[in-house]
Amino acid sequence: MALSSQHLLLLLLFSLLLFQSLASATTCSNCFTQSKAAYYPNSDKEGTENGACGYGSFGATLNGGDVSAASNLYRNGVGCGACYQVRCTNSNYCSTNGVTIVITDSGASDNTDFILSQHAFAEMGQTADAGASLLALGWVGIEYRRVSCSYPNKNITFKIDESSNFPYYLAFEIWYLQGNQDITAVQLCETVNFTCKLLERSHGAVWAVVSPPSGPLSVRMLLSGGDDGDDAWLVPTNNISQNWTAGAIYDSGVQVE
Repeated sequence: MALSSQHLLLLLLFSLLLFQSLASATTCSNCFTQSKAAYYPNSDKEGTENGACGYGSFGATLNGGDVSAASNLYRNGVGCGACYQVRCTNSNYCSTNGVTIVITDSGASDNTDFILSQHAFAEMGQTADAGASLLALGWVGIEYRRVSCSYPNKNITFKIDESSNFPYYLAFEIWYLQGNQDITAVQLCETVNFTCKLLERSHGAVWAVVSPPSGPLSVRMLLSGGDDGDDAWLVPTNNISQNWTAGAIYDSGVQVE
């Protein structure tokens, strides 16, 4: 029996809605993922100074101490500095918004995606008492999603790593990257002749090069992912001093939205 034009139209509309629903389900960048979270049991309320990202003491206090170790989301260091909204799912204790954390370490505990600082773990509670009750549980069911990092009045910053040895070996961390993009490549360029070297990710958020270029140095960062999924090179307006020293901190003069 042949279908009427009305039936064909309804079938077409149904197929279109089904396609849009499936596309949305597979490309949703704003959806929550179900998982579990624990917390550092033997640490201070803030994060650890020995995180795999290489942030040192900065990594313990970053974002007010709302930081976390991650397992799969660490992504061999690419995930360092990424921000996530994490909220627990126990309605007796957990707030609606949860807590926004920054990845500063690598680690897993009993199939968890996050090992939060104690401060961040308690922040998921509706009240201070609820947060204490969450800590007593040890681990909780959660849902999480990637969100944009925000550092008001801060530019992207370069911290020369203590392992650096002028002028033979240069390593540095990258702090305060806003937004939800990843740094997937870094170039170090001499600013007079503009000769560049592609750096290696030493570990975590630390980028390094043997025999770095001389003179004032420009750092170029390849930002990947984000809402539009495009890759783009970001070139700071400020340079690293030609006489850089281990432990020095340099303001890049730029930030992303």
